Amino acid sequence: MGVKKTDIVLLDDKGIRCDGRKIDEPRRIMIKAGVLKNANGSAYIEFGENKILAGVFGPRDVHPKHLANTDRGILRCRYHMQPFSVGERKNPAPSRREIEISKVIKEALEPAVMLEGFPRTVVDVFIEILQADGGSRCAALDAAAVALADAGIPMRDMVSACAAGKVADTIVLDINNEEDQEGQADMPVAYMPNLGKVTLIQLDGVLTPQEYEKCANTAIEGCKLVYEVQKKALQEKFFGDTQE
Repeated sequence: MGVKKTDIVLLDDKGIRCDGRKIDEPRRIMIKAGVLKNANGSAYIEFGENKILAGVFGPRDVHPKHLANTDRGILRCRYHMQPFSVGERKNPAPSRREIEISKVIKEALEPAVMLEGFPRTVVDVFIEILQADGGSRCAALDAAAVALADAGIPMRDMVSACAAGKVADTIVLDINNEEDQEGQADMPVAYMPNLGKVTLIQLDGVLTPQEYEKCANTAIEGCKLVYEVQKKALQEKFFGDTQE
């Protein structure tokens, strides 16, 4: 039986967080595109201790046919946590949280995907959480967006996601699992970096108007950092390693 961490120091007097990061420092991010041969597009991401796989299938015919839209394509997303992805075995059946996050990810991706270009079809995005460590919805969104681009789905912009939050009365970038559990607020944000538009903003916790603005701006800066990693993953897939 594990020992509950009740005496964890989320932020010390030198401004160092429980995992050794500074307040404006993201966790390590690694993305690889094109990892599944049977999917039209795919991506694998490690975001801190999160390990997530995304596969895209489509555009393809909608079944049953009556669900098809004659004006535009349909985007469907499924976010699913493997039973072994968390410390205590999770029931493999979809939970309310997974259904909610699936909907959130779909709505965050839709503004970027040019669905009007392929009516009467569907694009399916399957996201499997292999290991969860706080901020998994943002990491899942990042992987899904790269997988869509890898599949050649027309997009207005990349969607990049990162969370910020409030820990020990301080706004910090990229909340980890301990900070998510013990912190004061968590704000996941998804952003289209070239268009400068937010496609997702949620808040769990309480912030003053000033803290809200600072938290949102901190998360957007994190999204811009993520975008560079997404771009590099796609460049490596299609053009090879561009570094000399």
